[in-house]
Amino acid sequence: MFTGIVKGLGTVVSVAPRDAFLDLVVDTHGILTTPEVGASVAIDGVCLTVTAIDGAKWSFSAMEETLAKTTIGDRKPGDRVCLEQPLRMGEELGGHMVLGHVDGTGEIIGKRHDGENCWVTVRAPEFFVKYIVQKGSIAIDGISLTVCDPASIEGGVEFSVSLLPLTLERTTLGFKEVGDRVNLEADYLIKAMMK
Repeated sequence: MFTGIVKGLGTVVSVAPRDAFLDLVVDTHGILTTPEVGASVAIDGVCLTVTAIDGAKWSFSAMEETLAKTTIGDRKPGDRVCLEQPLRMGEELGGHMVLGHVDGTGEIIGKRHDGENCWVTVRAPEFFVKYIVQKGSIAIDGISLTVCDPASIEGGVEFSVSLLPLTLERTTLGFKEVGDRVNLEADYLIKAMMK
């Protein structure tokens, strides 16, 4: 389990497709504590297993289901990605409970600056309608954020999030623009209540 408090940005070193898989190497730039092979790390909010470690360069494999539901298959060398290690027992839960099990992708449809803050508006698919609630939590590229002004639209839902300068500096939302896809994970507590 993660908290959605992204530690910083890594850089994709290489991407190698193979039968129903994608092998990915990410330079973590020493942002994270070196784990053991087999540990979980969130890459853009997607829980992936570390398959090899070479200093700060860590390898991961994404399977077909992950590639179908997330933006991981879009990654190419040089891309920056959000990094977070799992929550350890006894650590502060600073964001909200994020499982790293992305529900689907959304699209950035608006981005505007308001003083030091930045407002990003996202369109999500129809199945998100019941999970997007005013002042509820959502993980965008693994970033724990608060939903503002959700509105049902034909074929889905639109909502906004407000980003602090630190969030813009440390996450992918600092450089993503209108038209870019993002990974979305609805708040687990809301999903559990809606069952």
